[in-house]
Amino acid sequence: MLIAFSVAPTVAADDTGSVSDAVARAVRVVRDSGLPHRTDSMFTTIEGEWDECMAVVKQCCDVLAQRSPRVGLVLKADIRPGFSGELDAKLERLEDALGRQGDDAGA
Repeated sequence: MLIAFSVAPTVAADDTGSVSDAVARAVRVVRDSGLPHRTDSMFTTIEGEWDECMAVVKQCCDVLAQRSPRVGLVLKADIRPGFSGELDAKLERLEDALGRQGDDAGA
């Protein structure tokens, strides 16, 4: 399964509104988990079995809750039993489709 999630404290660390230090603590949890993952400017995506992915998401929330009275979580899951390596494979299929469409546009 793939889980894309974003977790952040509802209270910023300072008056700039930045939550980057808190988010870094959560991303450290993801990196230390050993699960395949990718972080971009809005979400972190992890790949694994249901229980191990949800345990990482919970741990990320718990780490932020240690310093914030409230934590927000956005989560999207792609539950597809029998498939692994989808963190990269989905992107490869997309790029292939874009390439085929590009070839069709020139015909």
